[in-house]
Order: sequence, then structure tokens, then C-alpha cells
Amino acid sequence: MVDTGRARRLSEAIAQIVAEMLERRIKDPRLGFVTVTEARVTGDLREATVFYTVYGSEEERTASAAALASAAGLIRSEVGRQTGVKHTPSITFKQDTIPDTARNIEELVARARMADAEVAAARVGAEPAGDPDPYRVRPEPDGDDDAEPKGEGEMGGGPAAEDAVNGAGEVRGGPLGRYPAP
Repeated sequence: MVDTGRARRLSEAIAQIVAEMLERRIKDPRLGFVTVTEARVTGDLREATVFYTVYGSEEERTASAAALASAAGLIRSEVGRQTGVKHTPSITFKQDTIPDTARNIEELVARARMADAEVAAARVGAEPAGDPDPYRVRPEPDGDDDAEPKGEGEMGGGPAAEDAVNGAGEVRGGPLGRYPAP
């Protein structure tokens, strides 16, 4: 049975311990400006993945990844000492891609806003291609000999009810006027 609460607490403790160690104890010159964003521990508490971000160029990111990989053993022993768990989880470091993804999404949203502004600017003063009022009511034909309109008292009254039940059902009508039945 997996205790997710225990795994979550251990994850939080590992993230804090790793962040403190990177700030105070690890003196590797390859280590850049690293920020621990999250730690995740498997349900069996055997493996931990520490997510981090590095501020800087691609070379600094690569150098920081190498420094973290070489310090993993020292960090693991300190995690075991401070947490007191029976089996200290193996620690792997993985660069967090969420900030890069968020930056890409922000750029895409900015592009979409610019495209919307261009469309809005092109729309100013434009005329519709079709009928300016496509929902207008069609004019009623003058001589409708086939249909015998019912009186207003019959079948619920009103023009829509009148058109729906007229004569032999050959001509129908509705809110847009009368038209031949299918």
C-alpha cells in the first residue's frame, strides 16, 4: 500500500535539504545559479527526482547539470542523515522545463494578440460580403390561392400556428415567411 502523504512529506523535505546544500555546502565552480523547483518521490520511497532551473546560457546549464550529477552521492547521504528514513532514495536531477514552456506560451499568446489586432484593424470600415441583414423576414406573396388561412381562434391562433396547419399542408410558413413544403 502506497502512503502518498508520506511520499509528499519526504519530497518536500528532500527539496528543502537539496536547496540548502546547493546554497551552503556544494562549492563546485561549475554550479551556476540553480533553483530547486520541486522534488518527487516514488510511492515506494526508493527513488527521488529533483527538478531544478538554471539561470544562464546553455553552457552554464550543461555545467550545472554535470556538477549536480557529481554531487548526487553527497546530497543523498545528507538527505538520509537529515530525514532518518530506513532506505535513502536514490536522487536524480532533472532540469525543469516549465519556465521554458511558460515563456513559449506567453510568446504564442503575444503573437495571437498581434494577429487579432491586425484583423481588427482590417475590419474597420469593411462591408459585409452578403446581405447586410440575413435574418430579415421574406415578403409574403400576394396571391396565395392554394392555402386557406384558418381563423385566429382555430388551432391556437397567431400567424405561425396559422401557417403550420394551413390547407392540405402544401405551403408552410414560419418566422421567415412562407415557403413550399418539402
